[in-house]
Amino acid sequence: MEAFVKSEIKNGIGTITFFHPQSNSMPGTQLRNLAAEIEKMGKDDSAKVIVLKSEGDKTFCAGASFDELISIKDIGTGLKFFTGFALVINAMRKAPKFIIGRIQGKAVGGGVGIASSADYSFATESASIKLSELAVGIGPFVVGPAVERKVGTSAFCQLTINATEWQTAQWAKEKSLYAEVFPTIEEMDKGIDTLAAKLASSNPEAMAMLKKIMWEGTENWDTLLTERAAMSGKLVLSEFTVNAINKFKQKA
Repeated sequence: MEAFVKSEIKNGIGTITFFHPQSNSMPGTQLRNLAAEIEKMGKDDSAKVIVLKSEGDKTFCAGASFDELISIKDIGTGLKFFTGFALVINAMRKAPKFIIGRIQGKAVGGGVGIASSADYSFATESASIKLSELAVGIGPFVVGPAVERKVGTSAFCQLTINATEWQTAQWAKEKSLYAEVFPTIEEMDKGIDTLAAKLASSNPEAMAMLKKIMWEGTENWDTLLTERAAMSGKLVLSEFTVNAINKFKQKA
């Protein structure tokens, strides 16, 4: 299967699904397509609530595409790539509808950032998380504000510093990244369907107002996340990072 981003709206529930054959990793084009789809659905009055999900059952999102990272040869290209994650996070932040995250499997790096940007995330017990950026010579600069907002500074520092260790879905729930954790995908989907149906029949104006209040203090993220993208774009050119990414690719 080729990478895709697709969406549908049924009974007031908008569903956005993304897929990439390499563990749902994110090339720049995929990031921009996802951001555009979220923005589009946010403006569609027929969608009262949005469910964000990925295909497959093992990995929700493996973060940045290593193939694309290793191909970056200048600061401008690096900035453009990492700005893709900024676009997705900001689209989720500014969408005037609640976004339910369906985290059915592992989330790494940028995947943790996307999960953190959902307004309410459901997960399975296999949905472990890891911020692996430091292990490849960069840092979770772009996704950092979204992750820190959700789990707090202490937990964010733990994830960032211990970059090679997985944290369990239960740990993520204890830190408020996940609202609910289920033993199976089937049980999780029942929970998502129930909440989405309730929200689809709720007052859209009230939900839009609540969403705005919930994200107060993030109004500078359009600028902040672009500045953070420039930091990652510079570091990805370093010899240390190039060597580290190549080692990771050889292991994969």
